[in-house]
Amino acid sequence: MPTPAPARSSATSPAADPATPSTGGSILLSRWARSLGPLAALILLCIVFSFTATGFFSLGNLSAVIQQAAIPLICAMGATLVILIGSVDLSIEGVMAASGLTFVLLASNSVNSHALGLWAVVIAVAVGALFGFVNGWLHAIARVPSFLVTLGTWFIGLGVATVLFGTNTPQLTDPGLAGWARGSWLGVPIIVVFAVIAVLITWFLCTATSLGTFTYAVGGDEGISRVTGIKVARTKVILFTIAGIMSGFAGVLATIRLGVGDVGVGSGNLFLTLSAVVVGGTLLSGGRGGPLHSVVGILLLVTLGNGLLLSGASPYIQQGAQGIILVAAVIATAWPARTRLGVVK
Repeated sequence: MPTPAPARSSATSPAADPATPSTGGSILLSRWARSLGPLAALILLCIVFSFTATGFFSLGNLSAVIQQAAIPLICAMGATLVILIGSVDLSIEGVMAASGLTFVLLASNSVNSHALGLWAVVIAVAVGALFGFVNGWLHAIARVPSFLVTLGTWFIGLGVATVLFGTNTPQLTDPGLAGWARGSWLGVPIIVVFAVIAVLITWFLCTATSLGTFTYAVGGDEGISRVTGIKVARTKVILFTIAGIMSGFAGVLATIRLGVGDVGVGSGNLFLTLSAVVVGGTLLSGGRGGPLHSVVGILLLVTLGNGLLLSGASPYIQQGAQGIILVAAVIATAWPARTRLGVVK
């Protein structure tokens, strides 16, 4: 009697195989959507506002949009590095305030005799670096959640700025520094040049250095990163310090543009910066995204606000539209990783 042929295992049957490419295809599709979705939304917004907002595509308005995006873009570069490791930096506005007031009081101003010139910029940025280092040390070494640490240093920075502010408003009287940040280079506003440099530096760190490799590894899985020999704590401290430098420099530029020292110089930048990083496609859980995603996110939100303003929409509608886009972006970026995140708290 002939021996029956062995039954083919379901694990190796042709019927089971298509599931693998299908799953791989869906993952690839979700990654493409996360990368190109915000860019497509930006292009769509530009098309819509070209019909609904008078003067949207004028040279003057496009220049205004780019300059408006410059300072938040610098902040976003530091915030991107922090979010890539699954942490968050809420101290942006406080660091901007402390660094901005430090700068204006050390440069030629109306309330004291200091006139350190460019050294005032260096010291002010060093103040931002110090705040970032403290954030990183408390989070990575003392194991305090980054949310709580940076929330505390946010208000510490505002407190420091308030103390430095005193009773008189310090006005910047150094014409060289004022022209240095308000001028242009080859027809491009210098503040935009600084923003582009910040993007290029961050992109280089993420793509061509071991620090960038460590950043994505820590954001992907911190436990495995430790096992493979990555110094997780040191990586976090370095990234938070870089974020502090970016916020500090943004505070200096914002103060120069304003012309006076103001505790509220960074007001509104926290929401815009963190929203743009998420809207651009960087995962809040870390490990995926990058500086170019944040560039698209910043341009998307700034363009949205500008177009709605030219269309005559009220500020409440503008805030509501930004909120809707933010929630939609969080859902879109977090949905593919929902099984890894497990519980939403």
